[in-house]
Amino acid sequence: MLHVCSLSKLNETVAETGARSVVTLINAEMDVPTPAGVSPDRHLFLAFNDIVEQVALLTPPNEQHVEDLLAFVREWDRKAPMVIHCWAGISRSTAGAYVAACALNSEADEYRLASALRETSPSATPNARIIAMADKLLGRDGRMIDAIRGIGRGANAFEGTPFIMPID
Repeated sequence: MLHVCSLSKLNETVAETGARSVVTLINAEMDVPTPAGVSPDRHLFLAFNDIVEQVALLTPPNEQHVEDLLAFVREWDRKAPMVIHCWAGISRSTAGAYVAACALNSEADEYRLASALRETSPSATPNARIIAMADKLLGRDGRMIDAIRGIGRGANAFEGTPFIMPID
């Protein structure tokens, strides 16, 4: 299973789910130790800000970040859950979870997965830049972008509620 949460719920989510893989999508200056029970080589730390366009002094997500995420997800043996998190559990992590679901199931309908994301996370507002780069890298011909645009902005929230992203 693929679990999504905020930084404040990371250790709790890993402990409750028995996750053995973690993806951290957060600002470079954040110190996020590898949670107990997760091997350091199964903790992917991708440092970038939650922005969609270049902003002075901030780091936008780039294609290498998305390539690293795809490689990490594809190496996941699925014997134990994976947790993807960001600061609030609303934008970077929900984009990462959607990208992972699309990558793990190349035949999956992008619109169905986007609808499942909205159903399981009313506050999900996936980072559009991450989605666009993944759409290109996965050869989805704009369908990922259209599907996420179709579910619209999520409900206002300070922090997302942890959820399970369907991957099948």
